[in-house]
Amino acid sequence: MYAVIKTGGKQYRVAQGDKLRVEKLAGNVGDAVTLGEVLLVGTGEGIKVGAPTVSGAKVEAKIVAQDRGEKIIIFKFRRRKNYRRKTGHRQPFTALEITGITG
Repeated sequence: MYAVIKTGGKQYRVAQGDKLRVEKLAGNVGDAVTLGEVLLVGTGEGIKVGAPTVSGAKVEAKIVAQDRGEKIIIFKFRRRKNYRRKTGHRQPFTALEITGITG
């Protein structure tokens, strides 16, 4: 059984036991999270497509980590103008492990 969920403005195809990184969610490591925006549920018999979500479907997950991603460097430069700006950014994320899909 698999599902397509929407969280953080992105869509993910998940199955039970999958580990994935999503945009930061509130909660501590070890907490259970319910993801209610399920767009599609697929089983062995067929699929259920929501309009826009599948009613009654939910995905249970466990928070594995709350961390920040790799640093990316933003470097702005204008030639011959003595203009240089260097900044960095680390995007926070939540690592989830999918524990169950009900649909």
